[in-house]
Amino acid sequence: MRTINPQQALLLSLAAALTTIGMKTGAWWLTGSVGYLSDALESFVNLAGASFALLMVSFARAPADPGHPYGHGKAEYFSAAFEGVMIFIAALAILFAAGERLLHPQPLGALGVGTALSVGASLVNFVVARVLFQVGRAHRSLALEADARHLMTDVWTTAGVVVGVGLASASGWVWLDPVIAAAVALNILREGWSLMQRSVDGLMDRSLAAADIERIETVLATFTARGCSFANLKTRVAGAMHFAHVDIRLPGDWSVARAHALADEVERAVEAQADARLTTHVEPAD
Repeated sequence: MRTINPQQALLLSLAAALTTIGMKTGAWWLTGSVGYLSDALESFVNLAGASFALLMVSFARAPADPGHPYGHGKAEYFSAAFEGVMIFIAALAILFAAGERLLHPQPLGALGVGTALSVGASLVNFVVARVLFQVGRAHRSLALEADARHLMTDVWTTAGVVVGVGLASASGWVWLDPVIAAAVALNILREGWSLMQRSVDGLMDRSLAAADIERIETVLATFTARGCSFANLKTRVAGAMHFAHVDIRLPGDWSVARAHALADEVERAVEAQADARLTTHVEPAD
């Protein structure tokens, strides 16, 4: 997946959302199932989420400017928050439809073609989710990973809806259909809450993962034999960008030029080997 960039992956997600909207809406129209309606509504959330994610990912990758010297990487967190809000709205709409159907039960229509359409849409979402996961991890994109997680939630949602609607049809217990729809709503509410937590966590300048910090420390350790030591390592994540700051402690008799040259070398090494933008502060070891 190295040939696909985040914007191209999200365009693929948009195409998948439009395709599955048509397929799942057809499944609902053919069967009259509120469970299939809930599944179709979630595809509209996928469309809105992928559209906003594409906008935010493009903005996040704009180069730094005087007003944003550290870049625009945090824009991706707004995408995850937006998708979380859209999930909440869809879940409330599903719960409303399920409640109405519980109060006014209706028989289900023929499930054959409708179920086939729903299963086909789920397969489309599964394939696209795998692509988004791979590209998102390769580019450290929260927006892509959030979209991928939502699509996988959609896959499991569809599986539950198909089983539930099938049981309702086979048993004649039509109340199972809105109950399954309500369960779908509660499940996607959980996913929406998870996305909101991750976006807020990112906006609060969360530190790098332990493995990333260990890589930086390993690079720094290679310089200690040259008479320096390091202290007060701090890290933070801003979308796809990783930032770090560390104090370099040097012998007091070093010249400014020598200290500056070492600091530059340390920063370049960390950026090249640990993929983090490092800033340093030089102080005497004494």
